Amino acid sequence: MKIEVFMENLPEIYTPTDRELIMRAYRVAERAHTGQIRASGEPYVSHCVAVADILVEKFTPAPYVLVAGLLHDVVEDTNVSLDMIRKDFGEVVAKLVDSVTKLTDLPRVSRVDRQIEGHGNLPEVHRKGSARGAIDDYAEIDTLTRSRRYDAKSETLRKTLLAMAEQPEVVMIKLADRLHNMRTLNYVPENKRRRVAQETLDIFAPLANRLGIWQMKWELEDLAFRYTNPEKYKEIARALADRRETREKEMTAITRHVQKILADEGIETEVRGRPKHIYSIYRKMVRKNIPFEALSDIRGVRVIVNSNQDCYAALGVIHSRWRPIPGEFDDYIAVPKDNQYRSLHTAVVYDDGKTLEFQIRTAEMHNEAEQGIAAHWRYKEGKQVDLKFDEKILHFRSLMEWRQDVSDAREFVDGMKTDVFADRVYVFTPRGDAIDLPAGSTPIDFAYQIHTEIGHRCRGAKVNGKLVPLDYTLKTGDRVEILTVKRGGPSRDWLNPNLGLVKTQRAKSKIRHWFKVQAREQNISQGKAQIDRELRRLGISEVDFARLAAELGYRSAEDMFYALGCGDLAIGRLVNTLTLPEKEREEEDLSEYISETMVLPPDTEAVTVKGLKGLLTAMARCCRPVAGDEIIGYITRGRGVTIHRQDCPNILKVQDRERLVRVSWGEASNTFPVPVQIRAYDRMGLMREVSTIFEKEGVNMTKVEVKVHQNIAVFDLILEIRNVNQLSKVLTRIENLPNVLKAERVRAG
Repeated sequence: MKIEVFMENLPEIYTPTDRELIMRAYRVAERAHTGQIRASGEPYVSHCVAVADILVEKFTPAPYVLVAGLLHDVVEDTNVSLDMIRKDFGEVVAKLVDSVTKLTDLPRVSRVDRQIEGHGNLPEVHRKGSARGAIDDYAEIDTLTRSRRYDAKSETLRKTLLAMAEQPEVVMIKLADRLHNMRTLNYVPENKRRRVAQETLDIFAPLANRLGIWQMKWELEDLAFRYTNPEKYKEIARALADRRETREKEMTAITRHVQKILADEGIETEVRGRPKHIYSIYRKMVRKNIPFEALSDIRGVRVIVNSNQDCYAALGVIHSRWRPIPGEFDDYIAVPKDNQYRSLHTAVVYDDGKTLEFQIRTAEMHNEAEQGIAAHWRYKEGKQVDLKFDEKILHFRSLMEWRQDVSDAREFVDGMKTDVFADRVYVFTPRGDAIDLPAGSTPIDFAYQIHTEIGHRCRGAKVNGKLVPLDYTLKTGDRVEILTVKRGGPSRDWLNPNLGLVKTQRAKSKIRHWFKVQAREQNISQGKAQIDRELRRLGISEVDFARLAAELGYRSAEDMFYALGCGDLAIGRLVNTLTLPEKEREEEDLSEYISETMVLPPDTEAVTVKGLKGLLTAMARCCRPVAGDEIIGYITRGRGVTIHRQDCPNILKVQDRERLVRVSWGEASNTFPVPVQIRAYDRMGLMREVSTIFEKEGVNMTKVEVKVHQNIAVFDLILEIRNVNQLSKVLTRIENLPNVLKAERVRAG
């Protein structure tokens, strides 16, 4: 967009002084971005003007917000500094620009980061005689680059979202910037299109939804869906286009008919057809597991009346005229959504036998629903304090009250996805108070939402009068009662992601804080015990804890044990680090005998192993290696190469060392047979519960042997496992069953 068109279309509410300020900001942006071209081939400054135009279209904000919108990329992409902006346009504009500026200079803390610092941009070729594991160096650098890019993205999002809680105008600029980028996303490479589109679905569309800015939410979702699932997008778009003319005629007849029926009952109303968006149709198809042709409820109308009483009167007329569909009625007037959305929702079987959805609301509710928090940003000279706006911002901040307890950027972004952006459920206390929680919350999340001490002392829960396990997923309408003890604290198992006991970042932060105030030595001891237990159970030995701590960003093994003990480090992340493809564990007693790296062809039974081209490969039966294990190849006479774990007793005893070759895992295909043993006190239903866990986790059993001696049941199983992470999760869930003493992988020898 050209600046002349933008200035000509500016509403009259902006004074000559405002316009002069805006033009001054444009001239600064134009000079700063001189010579810069967007992927579309347009001058970069056109993007700045487009962002300002979206700000006017969606929000009509104060002039200083438009100034920040025009300047939002100058610090990030040009030589203009924040101090220059602060000097020319003031502190408020400088803070807004700083809040939406990407972070690009992050500390390098990982092992490979330090390696790169020492050897330049390209990886150093392994030295001759090195005992390090075989790695595709360029793949490692690519993995590192993606990881650091994700860290930078997370840090930038964390910075922006934290600033937004203190300076709400930040969200306007960020959403406008993202919306224009999505409108022009077809000009960038496909891999970036998918990444940006997925981030839009994960962060920015939910952010617009949280603030009630529906028009931006719908457009962001449809644009993102177009690139994340182009085939399904085109399929739904074609289906809608094919039926558009018929549907428009149908909706015109329906709106006239509904308006006449309500008018005959003395209800003054305006009835409009409600547009359906492609992404919302897709979500409904997924939720109901039906194709587009089977959707009978893509028709909807809005009924706008004069008062709250008329809303309920119109609802009564509609329900008396057409049969309501059970479970499709929601009263968001009596119980507004957490973003203050108010309306009555219902669905009925219309005269033609098809479903028709209704939204019934007043004109005030409709304006709030269309504009959300954006209505409160409308620029008016001498505008008074807006108490409703302040209340919404305070509510948004309350959802992020855990933000100061989380220092890791990835964890912060994940917390925003669960606690702030996720769908919501509404449950009730025994006294009938409504509690708003993220979808997927458990009774423990509910307990911490009520009070920290109730969460700490929670030992059980009743839902609708019945005892439920603590990993029960709460549903809208549930009445929840927490069973507590007089004293005590949370269990460390609550932080184990494999058990699914806690969903919200708020609850996790409270639990971690409780453990942090315990004695440091106790936490170190607990952490060391957790690691030892997990490694023993997974059949992993000879771990260099100092090196592992460095890879995870800790100064020492003791600091890593402490972080694990107090809950800052999840055992799942540690297991993931042990199985990352770029890991380089040393086997001192084998290294000097291993020949040069060779490439293995795709193995038809399990995985692709890189190294030995054209040779037959097979997994050793003696140690049964699983993707993620340290492995080594042994060249047999006439049977190709056998793949063993590096700690396999048979390999350690091999005399003919020149037959050993270095190999490494490629991409896993399907599953691997893993021997597992479970020891438990025998009881009725134990095998059924174990089988249920395998079913939920998608694990197949190829062998089952059960022996019972003196009331102790021993299960010897062969499980089809995808990777060590899945094995860890399955074993953890089994050990959490009543009467189970231990569940562990059977080690060779």
